[in-house]
Amino acid sequence: MAIEKFTWPTERGETPDINYRVRSSKFGNGYAQNVGDGPNNKEDSYPVTCVGQKAKVQQIMAFLDRHAGAKAFLWTTPLGELGLFTCKNPAPIPMGGGVFKLTATFERAFQP
Repeated sequence: MAIEKFTWPTERGETPDINYRVRSSKFGNGYAQNVGDGPNNKEDSYPVTCVGQKAKVQQIMAFLDRHAGAKAFLWTTPLGELGLFTCKNPAPIPMGGGVFKLTATFERAFQP
């Protein structure tokens, strides 16, 4: 089964959360040794916002519901990097007049 791609435009300007998992050991005289924790030690997540009419937001929610927070999908980051992501927290917010704002966080996923 092919991996689906999230293709809806998202608003820009949100700050991503990027962290590197590092294991550290401290020794005498202030010496410390650091090493990356695993082959995929970069953890990144991106807050996204989509605004649109109810039908558009329903399509996006149907996409996210199909993935149910566990199945990864393709998405291109603001820096233009295509990667696998999951979304566990979508929130459609009614703005009035049939317009909704959907907020969510896309978290990096890795294939085994």
